[in-house]
Amino acid sequence: MGSDPQNQAIPIPMAILFIFLLQFSLSVASISLDEASDAVILQNQGGRKQREFDYFVLALQWPGTICKGTRHCCSSNACCNRSGGFAEFTIHGLWPDYNDGTWPSCCTGKEFDEKEIHTLLEPMKKYWSSLSCSSPKTCHGAKGSFWAHEWEKHGTCSSPVARDEYGYFLTTLNVYFKYNVTKVLNDAGYVPSNSEKYPLGGIISAVENAFHATPLLVCSKGAVEELRLCFYKDFKPRDCVPTDSQNSIVSSKISCPKYVSLPSYEPGGKIFEFTDSNWQYPNA
Repeated sequence: MGSDPQNQAIPIPMAILFIFLLQFSLSVASISLDEASDAVILQNQGGRKQREFDYFVLALQWPGTICKGTRHCCSSNACCNRSGGFAEFTIHGLWPDYNDGTWPSCCTGKEFDEKEIHTLLEPMKKYWSSLSCSSPKTCHGAKGSFWAHEWEKHGTCSSPVARDEYGYFLTTLNVYFKYNVTKVLNDAGYVPSNSEKYPLGGIISAVENAFHATPLLVCSKGAVEELRLCFYKDFKPRDCVPTDSQNSIVSSKISCPKYVSLPSYEPGGKIFEFTDSNWQYPNA
């Protein structure tokens, strides 16, 4: 994959984007934001009570970093089974969090049912694909798909806003499309490259200027692995870290150096069945 910015951003099919944004607008309009912001709802899972979350985190993963650790392939690993390389952030998950740094999890007993989201499968396979051969645990103790893990652990806790399984995945896709981090970084000159290093502060500033909120970056061996955006319950951007720009850089520096890379990645084209990738999703 070249480094020409014109070749980096993969356009979102306009028909799909229009439908998602229309449905998203209708779903947000149906929510009483005052109730969503002020309510304290106890949710039960196995006798455990949890209060309603405070804000959302949209965790985006950079496949070029994660896929570099893939030494073996399987049919479920998008690092291997795409027809072309990755040129954009993909979705890890939409996570309800508390302001104190903790988060609710497994808030109901509802199990993941792929049939509930069959109309969303095309964009989900492209923009919310698994980058691992591992099968993460679900809230019921068994191993399941990447989507099952995200829905049961995080999605069930978003019900005061996203309502149900379909609403959770649709809402996440809509927020991902609306706040297009890849385009923001491409426009600022930060494009996939296996040779360039970019200033951490510059990447943070580009996102801050576009969305008027501070993101949080997570790195692995000097390469961006995740970029996280935070939102109030009405999906207006908010800071993930303190508003002072120096503090935001320090917070991201927990795992990121002063200069970071956005490595490019092209699939090898060969799929080895019944093998595992060395990289596995953290318990998130």
